[in-house]
Amino acid sequence: MTEPRNHDLAVRMAELARAAAAPRTVEEVLGDVTAAAKELIPGVDSAGVLMIGKGGKWDSFGATSDLPHQLDELQMKYGEGPCVEAALDEVIVRTDDFRTEERWPQYSPEVVELGVLSGLSFKLYTAARTAGALNLFAFKPHAFDGEAETIGIVLAAHAAAAILASREGEELQSALSTRDRIGQAKGIIMERYGVDDVRAFEMLRRLSQDSNTKLVDVAARVIETRGDGNR
Repeated sequence: MTEPRNHDLAVRMAELARAAAAPRTVEEVLGDVTAAAKELIPGVDSAGVLMIGKGGKWDSFGATSDLPHQLDELQMKYGEGPCVEAALDEVIVRTDDFRTEERWPQYSPEVVELGVLSGLSFKLYTAARTAGALNLFAFKPHAFDGEAETIGIVLAAHAAAAILASREGEELQSALSTRDRIGQAKGIIMERYGVDDVRAFEMLRRLSQDSNTKLVDVAARVIETRGDGNR
């Protein structure tokens, strides 16, 4: 039984890797990860990814139903629960039966009311400013075993890699946009004041220092004055 499941995991991971190579949103990639979790791990009735940013801002991604978002809302309301614990502290958090779970006294009873009896959460290694967890839920107790944890760790690693890759792409786009704005501003200054590239950049830098304003913001202001020949 184990070998076919391992083969299925290898096949699905290869599919996920190929899919991630194409231009796709994080939501789409995480949707594939949670769908794979339902497919590969027996007992999973619903799955989702919880992301927690600065200031406690949070969001649910890739949910296979409305349930993960409901559970995330409860956890953020009470400040307790397996998904939050996995995202912020532990690597793996497993709950065999929420009816007897004592770690989260406010969260657990409400989860049971929603019909959820088992849970399995995996920390996503994303970045210092963002915490995340891949979360699996089941409507029966003792739904998950050691093999479920092993497969979940692999899927969580893929999810984390997708998030990091997307963030790097966003940061690269931001850097390119910044460079383009500074380049445009330099061109305007060169044309307007008859100075070379080095002098134009020095003028931008001096304006930035004198006004205690970011260089890119000074550049944006220069670009805005493009149509005003008197400025």
